[in-house]
Amino acid sequence: MASLLPNHPMMLLSVVNTQLRDEFSSLDDLCRFFNQDRSELEEKLAAIDYTYDEKLNRFV
Repeated sequence: MASLLPNHPMMLLSVVNTQLRDEFSSLDDLCRFFNQDRSELEEKLAAIDYTYDEKLNRFV
């Protein structure tokens, strides 16, 4: 099954941060909902110099 999340890193960042802000209280919750491997998601966003900040619940 294809992921519902975009593949392009900047689009992915935008969607993930919006979802974290509006719908999910943690990255783990988001990953479970979208059936996405957390480490793969973090690696994709690390490639464009973004890391997950747990306290802010977003990628910065």
